[in-house]
Amino acid sequence: MLSEQSAATVRATLPVVGAAIEDITARFYDRLFAAHPELLRDLFNRGNQAAGTQRQALAGSIAAFARHLVDRPDERPDTMLARIAHKHASLGVAPAQYETVREHLFAAIGEVLGDAITPAVAAAWDEVYWLMANALIAIEARLYAERGIGAGPDTLREWEVVERVEETPDVASFRLRPADGTPAPAFRPGQYVSVQVRLPDGARQIRQYSLSGAPGAGVWQISVKRVRGSRAEGPGAGVEGSRAGAAWTARAGADRTAGAGAGAAWTAGAGGGVYAPEGEVSTHLHTHVRAGSRLRLSGAYGDLVLDDGRRTTGVTGVTGAAGSDGRDGKGDSGGKGGSGGAPLLLASAGIGVTPMIAMLRHLAATGHRAPVTVVHGDRSPADHALRADHLACAGELPGAEKHFWYEHPEPGHPADRTGRVDLAAVAVAPGTRTYLCGPVPFMRAVRAQLIAKGVAPADIHYEVFGPDLWLASPSSSGPVGEATMSSTVTGSRAA
Repeated sequence: MLSEQSAATVRATLPVVGAAIEDITARFYDRLFAAHPELLRDLFNRGNQAAGTQRQALAGSIAAFARHLVDRPDERPDTMLARIAHKHASLGVAPAQYETVREHLFAAIGEVLGDAITPAVAAAWDEVYWLMANALIAIEARLYAERGIGAGPDTLREWEVVERVEETPDVASFRLRPADGTPAPAFRPGQYVSVQVRLPDGARQIRQYSLSGAPGAGVWQISVKRVRGSRAEGPGAGVEGSRAGAAWTARAGADRTAGAGAGAAWTAGAGGGVYAPEGEVSTHLHTHVRAGSRLRLSGAYGDLVLDDGRRTTGVTGVTGAAGSDGRDGKGDSGGKGGSGGAPLLLASAGIGVTPMIAMLRHLAATGHRAPVTVVHGDRSPADHALRADHLACAGELPGAEKHFWYEHPEPGHPADRTGRVDLAAVAVAPGTRTYLCGPVPFMRAVRAQLIAKGVAPADIHYEVFGPDLWLASPSSSGPVGEATMSSTVTGSRAA
């Protein structure tokens, strides 16, 4: 809890800091990477930095965390902290890095705000920073302990690709097993892994991908969408990692966040507009990785998971689903595996289908009996990655309903619908727990429709691929009561 004196100071200075926060974060990253270029080369997502989306997300997260402390001092923002901690742990973030971040963040604040930063103001914001940092350090320590590992680069292990499957012209699935012959660790449906590749310039860039295979299958599967260079509308529209669905953003279908070339900024293209470079990691995987290739992977992380009776570590030892609209972040996180439970609705767009496939595989394997509604939007059936798996897994669930929307439907699929996802004609039972994954505009639209149908905000759980711009661009259809927060140390999930 923030001290009374600091709370008053933070409340009074929030407008000043908030007005300058984007300048502060820009200066922070300039300072950080000048002093530690290895962080941009081997830890941060270079594409997010080039596009400006990480700065935008960081700016929103700082303001949201401070606002939470002063407006709701008796509550802990467990959901936002758990989300960041899982991401950090997947990258091996160490406690010492928080001091490095603090050094350059507070230097940037001083440079931008000058004399407005009195000793009392600096002390109050320092208290805010360490409340967040120490909470994250504690959660990350528990996550490492659960996996029997320590922080740092050694959290990544070598895995071998045993099979590559072309799902669509732009999506490939890679099935992997530990290179040392040990069994693939267990994971929970909806979790992701960090994948590290060595690029031609020597950088070891890391991206995150949802596990799209069946838990307990003996191998892990990731499904990667190649992000191609394209004209985009502005920051965030084409960032690799937004995993957008068709027509929901200017660059539909982007996977988690892969990124532009080293430090490459978006450039003005001929005829106007902005040109977003191709994703460097997704392109590398599509171009160079085949059966027999080796990649370095983290353990499985992420808290957008179905609740099958187990719990994942959070601030208080219990974490609800990622992005839950519940005010304390401890709401129910999904169906009860094979034990029945509340009705479920799994809605996705574009490559956001990947965690939903893992959830459906799990539900089918555990004999789930409660009603399940499957919703997906995409450019066309040919662009719908894992469509056959989507249909097959849903078909194994008794009474499951399937609703697919396509911008460009194809003959031979009479059940498919044209256009964007519209739940007007879809029955949503009382008490339905919902999971959303896709671009932010898609999730905003679906969330609003669900609430209009009577779904409680606390039962709407979501996953953002890439920097969480839902927080950075507040909307009336955004999360209620609980903001999410992107990392101050790393770029968000990547492709």
